Amino acid sequence: MSRYRGPRLKIINRLKTLPGLSKKKPNRIEEPRTKKHHKSPKPSKYPIRLKEKQRVRFHYGLTERQLLQYARIARRSKGSTGQVLLQLLEMRLDNIIFRLGMALTIPGARQLVSHRHILVNDRIVDIPSYRCKPQDLISIKDQQRSINIINNNIDLSQRDKMRVPNHLNLLKKKSQYIGLVKKIIDSKRISLKINELLVVEYYSCRI
Repeated sequence: MSRYRGPRLKIINRLKTLPGLSKKKPNRIEEPRTKKHHKSPKPSKYPIRLKEKQRVRFHYGLTERQLLQYARIARRSKGSTGQVLLQLLEMRLDNIIFRLGMALTIPGARQLVSHRHILVNDRIVDIPSYRCKPQDLISIKDQQRSINIINNNIDLSQRDKMRVPNHLNLLKKKSQYIGLVKKIIDSKRISLKINELLVVEYYSCRI
């Protein structure tokens, strides 16, 4: 399944707010369910797990194959599979750039990386899925166009009162911003409100 490129509001209306996908908010109001006198059948857990998995996939801008691969890596790692999965996704370069405020969305961050605007430890990295590590320095290519694009994004992010999470640090050196990855994120501080156990349960038969 390829990466979604259709209307984002349609996805947000179905899956609720996804800050990584778009700044838009749902415009569809869910009608309250009316009470019925007869006992309804117990709902299946599959749609609930599927919806939670879809929220993760669209928020981080992944294909189905990519998310499944991350789930398999998390399963083989030490610790809680769900927490490790979210940490792997949060440490992707495109997500780090988004969380620093250098891009307004994760698709926007992916474009910055692919167009070679971003340096990691003073080397150009054009792979959005690059896994950042503690003490990595995220900087901007020394070209005025690159600097202007990211400075403008940071100004907009700060205007929207978007906070840089505790595991990252955003520094300003002269006219440029530099991001520092201080440590691996605590899964409790992830911006997307998600029940990661439902995602693990969805993939339980495939990992």
